[in-house]
Amino acid sequence: MTNTSTDFASIMETWAAKRDVENKRVRAVLLAQLRTLGVIEVSAEYDGYGDSGNVEDITLQPSGVALPTELSGQLKDFAWAFAYQQHPGFENNDGGYGTLTWDLIKDSIDLDHADRFVDSHHSYHEGL
Repeated sequence: MTNTSTDFASIMETWAAKRDVENKRVRAVLLAQLRTLGVIEVSAEYDGYGDSGNVEDITLQPSGVALPTELSGQLKDFAWAFAYQQHPGFENNDGGYGTLTWDLIKDSIDLDHADRFVDSHHSYHEGL
C-alpha cells in the first residue's frame, strides 16, 4: 500500500525545488535586463482569490523608465511565481495579496504578503 501523505510531500518538495531553480534563472536574466535599462527598484502588487489572480501593478524606480511589453510580462510572471514559491496556493478560496519589492542594486527581494480567510465562531446551547 502506498503512503499517500509521503508521496504528496515528496511531490511538493520536488515541485518546490524545480520552481526555485526556475525562479533563480529568471531572476538573473531579469536583473541584467532591468539594470541595463537603469531600473534600481521594482514594486509589484499581486492579488489572488477564487482560484485565480494576477499582478495588479508594477512600479519602477526611477519612475520614467518604460519597459518593453515582453519584459513587462516576464516581470509580472516572475513576481507571481516568486510570491507563489513562498506562499503556494495563496490564490485559492479567499486568497491572498501582497507587494514584492526588489532592490536591484542589492539584488534583494522583500515580500509583504497577507492571506485572507473567513473566521467563524459558532455556539449552540440546548436545554440550559
